Amino acid sequence: MASDQKFADFVLEQIENAGEITAKKMFGEYAIYSDGKIFGSICDNKLFIKPTKSGLEFIGDVVEAPRYEGAKPSFLIEEKIEDRDWLSELVRISVKELPMPKQKKKKTKG
Repeated sequence: MASDQKFADFVLEQIENAGEITAKKMFGEYAIYSDGKIFGSICDNKLFIKPTKSGLEFIGDVVEAPRYEGAKPSFLIEEKIEDRDWLSELVRISVKELPMPKQKKKKTKG
């Protein structure tokens, strides 16, 4: 089941103070970025955050689930999704620990 735009917009509003937030729609779901780093996704109208040590410490009693069948588990955010300050802090904490994306090599004609 694909995520709907209304839910994605709600999530993006909740975390708008956690950096430069962008989302990219892919296959009916959304990859979410802060300051160019992918930190989470919206799948089946659920918010998933990439697991980090700092994020785990912040959340405490974490629920982990795969975004789709066969995927690695991520933090599933359900109960506190409406707590804008808490959610924004989780994103800021998580993004600090995540690596910068690898630069893509330019293809050369030859």
